[in-house]
Amino acid sequence: MKPIAVFVVATAAMAGPCVTTAPSCTEWIGFADGPARSLVYRTYSMDAPNPQITRALVMVHGAGRDADNYFRTAVAAAFLAGALDDTIVISPRFASNAAGCRDTLAPNEVSWSCNGDSWRSGGTSATNDKLTSYDFADGILRKLARKEVFPNLKAIVVAGHSAGGQFVNRYEMSNQVHDTLNVPIAYVVSNPSSYAYLDATRPAADTSDFRPFNDGHNCTTFDRWPYGLQSRIGGYTVKQSDDQLKKQLAARPTTYLLGEIDILPLGGFDGSCPAMAQGPTRLARGQAFGKYVNQKFGARHTVTVVPLCGHNARCMFTSEAALPILFPKL
Repeated sequence: MKPIAVFVVATAAMAGPCVTTAPSCTEWIGFADGPARSLVYRTYSMDAPNPQITRALVMVHGAGRDADNYFRTAVAAAFLAGALDDTIVISPRFASNAAGCRDTLAPNEVSWSCNGDSWRSGGTSATNDKLTSYDFADGILRKLARKEVFPNLKAIVVAGHSAGGQFVNRYEMSNQVHDTLNVPIAYVVSNPSSYAYLDATRPAADTSDFRPFNDGHNCTTFDRWPYGLQSRIGGYTVKQSDDQLKKQLAARPTTYLLGEIDILPLGGFDGSCPAMAQGPTRLARGQAFGKYVNQKFGARHTVTVVPLCGHNARCMFTSEAALPILFPKL
């Protein structure tokens, strides 16, 4: 008797996550005013319908503009959280070949500022004053919120470390898409060198209180953007009032993710007078700012200190403390 052949017909499965930094794991985000575009690394296509995706993590790199390295870190965190299958991980690249930076740019790729504060705080492109770094982030979030592509997306987390943490701190208070996308957005600000304060007070030496800064004559820039709200000239935030920024900062869910041993002046530490007015170390500055916005502006932000981590994004974002923040339960 001949054996009976059994055929199993499998339904087409959704492609698995793209977890390398090869070109196949990249995609372009275009800008509305023409051919200008910027690159992102991502684990899944941002244009192919994908009902399995329920979360998105947008990870912003530091001053080294190493989006590929931050993508690896974010992918590692997603793996540890068991979230690779249902989370799209994205790392935008703020490339630059201006003022000393020598990134190789593709045709029509936007060149952002090099080492200054501009791209970290919503400033304009080095080559196109109609485009700001926060327009790039807005474009990513708008693409994620399209129901025809990600019908089951229930949460977006925007996170950044060091200079990326500065980016997220200012973007959280100023972005104009937060309340328009019908998808909850949370923000994770990790180990920045400075924050944008909302008034002219700064932490006392022991951070137990906040007092009017008493050295303004010698440190005249202590309250200027991006350390404070004054002198916001050009860029994304200039069209918003101080009151609007204050209300938005207080209302939006934010975690300050701080390294327990990020207490040394290393890794691009900002030792300028406006930064030192916020505290002596990155850890102290983050703890003080979290207390400041909760105490003075009624925010309900969270400060989470990661044990045994210094100024290291891989240590921070793959820690047990960080995983449930980056990949919230739904």
